[in-house]
Amino acid sequence: MSNLEGKIVLVTGASRGIGQAIALSLGNAGATVIGTATSDKGADAISATLKDNGVS
Repeated sequence: MSNLEGKIVLVTGASRGIGQAIALSLGNAGATVIGTATSDKGADAISATLKDNGVS
């Protein structure tokens, strides 16, 4: 994937499944990821998953 440094992306459903995979892929390409979830638990999962994979 190309360098997405300086880009901001919004990923819906980022706490699991394909949304999570997309969020990780875009984050690893340098994008700032904003993920949505339907619960606080899901939002916490997004943050933890991105952090655990070195995406800030």
